[in-house]
Amino acid sequence: MEPLTWTGQFGTFLNPIMLAAVVVFFAAAILNFVIGFAGIRAGGYEVNDEGTMVMNRTPSDYLLMAMQFAVLVFLACCVGFIIGGIVLPEMAQKGILGAVGQRLLPVWIALIVTFALSITFKARLGLYGKLFNSSIGMVGFGLVMFWVYAALFSAWVAPFDALDQISSLRNDIPGTPTPEGEAYSHYLFGGDRLGRDVFSRVILGSTFVLQIAPLATVFAFMVGITLGLPAGYFGGRLDTILTFVANLVLAFPVILLFYLLVTPEIVAAGLPQYMSMVLFLFPIIFLVTLFNSRFHTQPKRRNLLVGLTVLIGGLLYLSLISDRGTVIDVLGWSRLPESWPDRISLGLFSIPLPQSLDLFDIGGNILIVFVSVVFVNSPTVFRIVRGITLDIKTRDYVAAAQTRGEGPWYIMLWEILPNARGPLIVDFCLRIGYTTILLGTLGFFGLGLSPESPDWGSTINEGRSLLTVYPHPALPPALALMSLVLGLNLLADGLREESLKD
Repeated sequence: MEPLTWTGQFGTFLNPIMLAAVVVFFAAAILNFVIGFAGIRAGGYEVNDEGTMVMNRTPSDYLLMAMQFAVLVFLACCVGFIIGGIVLPEMAQKGILGAVGQRLLPVWIALIVTFALSITFKARLGLYGKLFNSSIGMVGFGLVMFWVYAALFSAWVAPFDALDQISSLRNDIPGTPTPEGEAYSHYLFGGDRLGRDVFSRVILGSTFVLQIAPLATVFAFMVGITLGLPAGYFGGRLDTILTFVANLVLAFPVILLFYLLVTPEIVAAGLPQYMSMVLFLFPIIFLVTLFNSRFHTQPKRRNLLVGLTVLIGGLLYLSLISDRGTVIDVLGWSRLPESWPDRISLGLFSIPLPQSLDLFDIGGNILIVFVSVVFVNSPTVFRIVRGITLDIKTRDYVAAAQTRGEGPWYIMLWEILPNARGPLIVDFCLRIGYTTILLGTLGFFGLGLSPESPDWGSTINEGRSLLTVYPHPALPPALALMSLVLGLNLLADGLREESLKD
């Protein structure tokens, strides 16, 4: 069988249209840039003699309209390739783009349903609903949710396992057919140096990013909010000490700090275990304080919520910090039989943990990277929350709450924090993007996750040595990383625009 072409049967008439759209877009962009130097700007609305408003258009407006039209035509052609991949029966007719579109069918369906429901009920969805009034926010949200759904449906989208190898397809070009008897007929994005399917590794690699980056950012926000609110509200010695510790951590370059935390020597010393035991307590502390401050006048309801938080949070906490069959002794790491109970490692000591209390196990490398992300991001979140608290605590509604006799934690969590949600939500989106880049950097340098992991950084690193000869193993994960970070940045811009309108 011959390798697939990129555009298949639909490319005969869609390729010229796409090429024309690209030419029109760049020509309009260059002309708009040139006339901008000549002082011609986009027009605006003007009031005429009759008192009505009319649009005064300039050449810049027509060029911007041409660029928008070109983008819409390009996207329509992309949709055409996806439809072709779904309706055409033969792989040779689908082409690479059509076959990829067909594999991603669950993702397209989920995106369509999400956008349809969100736009229909946007008036009832608060800030999230207002996001769909911003074109930038919608584009960013679409890019982010594409990768979220790709990770969720990765078992159906990826035709091969991340470690499956076909030795005859090492470094083969995109669209190469596989030998007969294989699970799928083609390597859509080609094979890497070990004969693994690049397309499958890109899809499966998204699960690693979306497992670590958002959840680690949530933990970092829990730490930063729990410490930043009292530092900004109370001030004094507490503020001085916490700010000094935060500045001390921020004094180290982020990449260097990441590198130090994931090196084997630091791991063998047990430092990540100590850090996890401290950092993973903050979500429980935050939620207990939140419920206690809100329902302190309703003891039964407060006791129920606090008890459930301690019970469920405690089980999750023990499961996170425990490691089955592993103990740190004075000579380093040693592995015990699986029949031994789970253990909580405490540096040179360990405490047996009944297996019934260990709900799940997390790979050591993933846990170390997770703890490192939380530790590195927490000081920055702390400073943001502290700064916002210093500003908001002088507002009239805070003084009114103090006059009513509300406690400090109630004021911090139920008066100050809700009014700081706009900047914090925007920073949350941006911080996930920063974390994604950091995870890619760690994977590129071979730190943190295991070498066979399909995370995007490791995949880029494996393909870079042959980039000038075989670019296809390195480019797809690089574009995936770029698109996710771009989507998060656009989503943050859209949220910032809408939050400023409140």
